[in-house]
Amino acid sequence: MTISAGTAWAIDRVVTTDDGARLAVTVTTPGRTTEPTVVLAHGWGAGRAVWRGVTDRLVAAGHAVVAYDQRGHGDSTAGTGPVSISRLGDDLDAVLAAVDARGAILAGHSGGGFAALAYATGHPMGATIRLRGLVLLATAAHDQDTPAGEVRMMGNPVFSWALRRPALGRRMLRQTLGENPSAAVQELNRELFAATPGAVRAACFACSRGMDLRPQLAQVHVPAVVLAGARDTVVAPRLGEAVAAALPAARYELLPGAGHMLPLEAPAAVAAAVRDLSTAG
Repeated sequence: MTISAGTAWAIDRVVTTDDGARLAVTVTTPGRTTEPTVVLAHGWGAGRAVWRGVTDRLVAAGHAVVAYDQRGHGDSTAGTGPVSISRLGDDLDAVLAAVDARGAILAGHSGGGFAALAYATGHPMGATIRLRGLVLLATAAHDQDTPAGEVRMMGNPVFSWALRRPALGRRMLRQTLGENPSAAVQELNRELFAATPGAVRAACFACSRGMDLRPQLAQVHVPAVVLAGARDTVVAPRLGEAVAAALPAARYELLPGAGHMLPLEAPAAVAAAVRDLSTAG
């Protein structure tokens, strides 16, 4: 599907992975592309729509934007292989190859940040060609051992039922947001999380157990910006700080008042981080 919005064009396509997952991708291109392409990887229990505010700002600044639904999320299918951090990095590799990204800026939020780091460390030759910079949001490279009880809750039908009740679901997910989120932000956050199948949520939250990408990060030399919300109760800000410390060319920024859902809560700050990398050097 091709949709025109003013001077921007959005084209939907499907990228098929080597295990048969069909990844839904939207490429939004401004009327005049003057800046590096930006590729967006969302977190678990979200989807492409989480980036709307970021995409609008980037397209207005002249960037083509590629956003995709991670496997099992949104309009993407799950594929036959088990969910793993390396598998999600391979999915990202497939998306980057399909759109022939070169010198792009890759932004990953939460679990999308895990995927971005897995791609950068697991596909170093490709990353050298395809990446100009990394923007990592509310994410980590280690210490994401989700307790077994929380994993079970993610797949529990009663939990899923409750998420589908708007008022109840918003209350359940309120802790993922920081200070004074708008009603629209709270509702989109709930809609995306509720729309993700419980089995997918459980598999994703389980797959980061034992993850430690820090030793490999020393070999990732692209410039990076790591953003964390000061009120993030999902991924501790200190873990983002550790990512920035492990990367050779990264800066860390703590956003006061923000929680975990930075693409929804702080789209201007995310777009500004991308702009910083696109104009550097």
